[in-house]
Amino acid sequence: MTPTLSHVVDVAHELWPLDGAEPWDAPGLVVGDPAAEVLRIHLAVDAVAETVDEALEVGAQLLLVHHPLLLRGVTSVAEDRYKGSVVARLIRGGCGLLAAHTNADIVEDGTSAVLARALGMLDARPIVPSSWNAARGLGRVGELETPMALGDLARKLMDVLPPTAQGIRGAGDFSTPIRRVALCAGAGDSLIENPAVSGADVYITSDLRHHPASEARENARVAGGPALLDISHWAAEWLWLEPAAAALRDALPGVEVTVSELRTDPWDFALI
Repeated sequence: MTPTLSHVVDVAHELWPLDGAEPWDAPGLVVGDPAAEVLRIHLAVDAVAETVDEALEVGAQLLLVHHPLLLRGVTSVAEDRYKGSVVARLIRGGCGLLAAHTNADIVEDGTSAVLARALGMLDARPIVPSSWNAARGLGRVGELETPMALGDLARKLMDVLPPTAQGIRGAGDFSTPIRRVALCAGAGDSLIENPAVSGADVYITSDLRHHPASEARENARVAGGPALLDISHWAAEWLWLEPAAAALRDALPGVEVTVSELRTDPWDFALI
């Protein structure tokens, strides 16, 4: 039997349980008739005009994204606004919208775990373990199989991640040897003072702001601490889409699951 949207949502919440989401988060079903049939699911990091159009073009009945469209409160879904136009386009096209956000960050095959695996990290474990499952939690910390210079690790990240205008930003000596790596896919400067991060040789994350990055750099000069590698938020989390699609294919045989290769990183160019 063709699964309903309600069944697909249940499967998604088994893979990425809602009780693992951060209190401020808003994962779950945003648009769609729970009784509608789902033959094709399309995955993307962001629900933006391009990924919605792509989902409709491939005939998807569900667009599953990482970032919630309605994370912050809205007072209007008028179609002359971005979020309203996206919601209306999905409804008219018969396509639901489901977000798996921090509930997909913390699981064993979540966003940070996928990035750690791509770097070949050994014994990667959460920076902040879940109180109910030590194998789950935010971020990952572990060892590189073979130590390498900070600059070489940055180059490896460029090989692993899809290209963006930002590229890789680094703070630290290019030749510093790196063995212990802490990382958090997505915006992770809230973890920068965590002992697991401060004890690493490098911290890899996205959206590092001036003051937290500057303080971390200066503290490292005085008392030791990690070098920093700042990567694209979209690129880091895009890596999760294919493992997520594979998990859905296993759980929903007969449903076609596709992954968007559209770049929804917000930056188009950089001048240096």
